Parts: sequence; C-alpha cells; structure tokens
Amino acid sequence: MRMPFLRSILLLGLLAGPLPAHALSCDVPPEMAGAVRPLPAVARALQAGVLRILVLGSGSITGPGASGPDATWPARLESLLAAAHPGLRVELTVRGGRGVTVHDHLALLREGLNVGMPNLVVWQAGTVEAVRGLDPDDMGEAMLQGLDRIRRRGADMIVMDQQFSRFLRANTNIEPYRDKLRLVAAAAGAPLFQRYDLMQYWVEASALDLERAPRAERGAMTDRLNDCLARALGDLIAQGVAEAR
Repeated sequence: MRMPFLRSILLLGLLAGPLPAHALSCDVPPEMAGAVRPLPAVARALQAGVLRILVLGSGSITGPGASGPDATWPARLESLLAAAHPGLRVELTVRGGRGVTVHDHLALLREGLNVGMPNLVVWQAGTVEAVRGLDPDDMGEAMLQGLDRIRRRGADMIVMDQQFSRFLRANTNIEPYRDKLRLVAAAAGAPLFQRYDLMQYWVEASALDLERAPRAERGAMTDRLNDCLARALGDLIAQGVAEAR
C-alpha cells in the first residue's frame, strides 16, 4: 500500500532531471529530516486528485531575491508535488509577508480555513518575533491556538522554523524562539520542518551561502536554495503520506 508514496519521495528528488555539481546542496542529513508524522488529510487529497495547501509566513514566502514568483519555495513545492503525482491539481494559497507576526497570521488563518478549505497548512514562524524581541511564550500560545483551529477543521499541518543567517544569529537571541517552535510542534503533534538547521548545514558545507555569495550570483543561489527547501519539504510530506497509509 505504501509503495506509490515511497516512490513519490524518490520522484521529488529526480523531477528536475540530472543535477549539476552542486547537487549536494540539497543533501539532508537524517538527523535534520524532522520527525515524520502521518498526514492523513494530504493522503486523502492525493487520492481525490486535488490538494489544497495554505502557506502562512513572513518575508521568505514572497521570495525576496528570487528570479520571480515561480522560484519561491512555496511555488517550487507546488510544482514538485504536481509533477510527482501526475493528474493531481495543486491549489496553493500564500498569506503573509515581511513583518507579519504569528498574531497577524491568526486572522489570515481564519480567512484561509473558511475560504480555501486547505488539506495542509504550512506555517513558517518565529523570525519576526525574534527580530523584534517579542515574547516567545506569547508567540507559542498564539500558534497553539491556530494549530488547534487547523486540527479541528480536519487539515494537516507542518510547522517551519526560521531561516539561518549569521546576521540573525549575531543580532537576535534566536534560541528561545527556536525552542518554542519545537515545543509547539510537539504539543500539537505536527511535524517540524527544521529550516534553520538545514540552511546552517548547507552554509557550513559551503554549498549554499547567500551571505557570502558574490552579488552577481545571489539571484541564482536564492533560486537554488528555494528549490532545495521545497524538495526537502516535499520529502517530509511524502513520508507523512506514507505513514498515513
């Protein structure tokens, strides 16, 4: 029963055809893959042929520095999932933007659940709160309210943590916010997509380092980073679907 979904995991890594020499930029160490949780609503949507995804987040969901709207990580995820499941219609809704907090997301979530009826909500959070020095406990309580609302509507959910950057690490006390997101995801029974750890790993492996890339190369590297994040997130989704079966 699980074979079609396990095959999808492989497909997500092969859809773009042969990868160039920087293929290791998408390498995901097992310890950073995140705990797999069943995604039954996504599994049912795949069977029905229509998958509705709501993405909540701050600036990164709009793709600053990318070559265009099709190169953001949500758009790349949409394309990869559609290609991995021929005949599937993926309906992607993206809500949020630069400076948007978790409390702002709650209103966007209410609207998104009522209008879009998503099967999956991917909630990226914690960067704006860390930059502004807002209360991490308050952020966590607001997220738990939202995640409970998602669960009661029958949708699956994935929590995504912050981007890694040396500037963010040096200028904010990021760890309390990362810890809070881990606790929130565990309490809600949601998978945590460990974007911070993945991006730090790619930086330290000299695979994807936007902060030290030559200016002329940053656009292409941003596209590559978004593609790598989408592939890793797609793998987590495929594994969650397999667990649900």
